[in-house]
Amino acid sequence: MKKLLLYICLLLCSAAQAQHTIFLDKGRIEFEKRQNVHSLLDEMWSGEVDSWGEMQKKQLSKFKTSYFDLYFSGNITYYKPGREVEDNFKQQEWPAEQNIIYTDLGQQHSISQKKVFDKLFLQDDSTRNIRWKITDETRKIAGFDCRRANAVIMDSIYVVAFYTDAIVTPGGPESFTGLPGMILGLALPHEHVTWFATKVLVDEQKPETLKPPVKGNRVSSAGLTDVITKAMKDWGNFGKVYLKSILL
Repeated sequence: MKKLLLYICLLLCSAAQAQHTIFLDKGRIEFEKRQNVHSLLDEMWSGEVDSWGEMQKKQLSKFKTSYFDLYFSGNITYYKPGREVEDNFKQQEWPAEQNIIYTDLGQQHSISQKKVFDKLFLQDDSTRNIRWKITDETRKIAGFDCRRANAVIMDSIYVVAFYTDAIVTPGGPESFTGLPGMILGLALPHEHVTWFATKVLVDEQKPETLKPPVKGNRVSSAGLTDVITKAMKDWGNFGKVYLKSILL
């Protein structure tokens, strides 16, 4: 009888815990983007103008930190620049720092506003098809239990992501999607950049905050690649690093 009562108590506790499990489908996530600028400069100027790269490294902090907000509601996500940070990078033109990305996950459609030097482009295309490999490694990010997944994009860029199924919208920062939950942590180790959620807020999303951007010359991802490649064909490694940063 004692064993039976204990078993019933365990069942009731499990049921109560399940009832209190919260699955989010709307809210706002703040992401901290962190770049190792000195490593990027080494890659940009490798074998070309080493003295210029070394001069920039002396003037700039090793790491650049910026913030982005990801609004989500159902299958819609909207990624945009967040709060500003006082640093010594204000005079530099850094790629992807002004990105605004609207994604309809249900339709697998994305519209991204990207600034390339002094021009705005609207990259209108299908979402990136990423072949994720989910692992058993876990990590807690912004209070959520996350599982690791790995992938390779653009033929050679290694990606590590941590996602949580407690947020059911299968989105993530920039153009990274396709996991069974929200990506809260992202690292591209060979590209010297990470995105990690600092907080998740249960905000009601107003319809006007989740509309796609409209300003800019409309192009596909292939078209944008072609434009940047032609503009920077004589820029060597700098052009290659810049192109990768824009297309992420």
